[in-house]
Amino acid sequence: MTPLRQRFVHDLQLRNYAAKTVSVYVAAVARFAGFHRRGPEHLDAEAVRAYLLHLLHQRRASWSTFNQAASALRFLYRVTLGRPEVVPHVPYGKKPKTVPTVLSRDEVRRLLEAVPAGRCRLMLQLAYGGGLRVGEVVRLRVRDIDGGRGVLVIRQAKGHKDRLVPLSPRLLEELRAYWRRARPADWLFPGPGASGHASVGQLQRVCQRAVRAAGLTKRAGMHTLRHSYATHLLEAGTDLPTLQKLLGHNQLSTTLRYTHVGGDHLRATPSPLDQLPPAGPPAPPPRPAPGPEDLLPSGRRA
Repeated sequence: MTPLRQRFVHDLQLRNYAAKTVSVYVAAVARFAGFHRRGPEHLDAEAVRAYLLHLLHQRRASWSTFNQAASALRFLYRVTLGRPEVVPHVPYGKKPKTVPTVLSRDEVRRLLEAVPAGRCRLMLQLAYGGGLRVGEVVRLRVRDIDGGRGVLVIRQAKGHKDRLVPLSPRLLEELRAYWRRARPADWLFPGPGASGHASVGQLQRVCQRAVRAAGLTKRAGMHTLRHSYATHLLEAGTDLPTLQKLLGHNQLSTTLRYTHVGGDHLRATPSPLDQLPPAGPPAPPPRPAPGPEDLLPSGRRA
């Protein structure tokens, strides 16, 4: 690792950036340097601009990838290199706003039943039953299950925040039965990798196979279960501030997106077509236009 990369990593860690964000930023800067075949300390604002245009036009990168690169370069030049004049006008792309995919309750049931009973199905049940992100599922520890209070403790999730999620009695019994069978000591779902817990990628592949086996036509994945959890709670009457806390959102505006996808909410909105007045009696047929004979007096018709 070069001294510049090491300093860049340390600067990110000192500001408490998540490990995943650090790796994404380091990779983005490495691609920038590889594009120009020079170290970032030898490049200027025009080089940054040329690379970002390359991402858009040649690489056709998504706006998420573009914004990650922009954020990484802003941090590198402003903080690590102390050259803020290089990136005063580096823009962020405006990501298109899309409606999240949501499964119906019956579709969720079919998806879960497509996975054999056991550890993998339990992990999917946790994702839906608690609105957990896939990374939160695989990083659960045994101590995070508070059966006495009926809650699940999600520790240091996105944004370095802890939160509590209600644990349904059904899910609590499933977790207890799983613990009696598997006897995990630390990680609730241990894995063979260096991390010690189950793999995110493996769980995502399990979910994709279940989507196909259930015959679902929607483009669904692990995060779809979280979207479905939020939408179903909203349809059941959960207020927005409570839902915001359950999901761990910083901004209420992030939670508000689910008000646009709730089926009950949409169905309760009347269509203006239904508000039109009922049709009146049929109009009489139009009278034919008068001919020449109709204009003559009745006694002088031919």
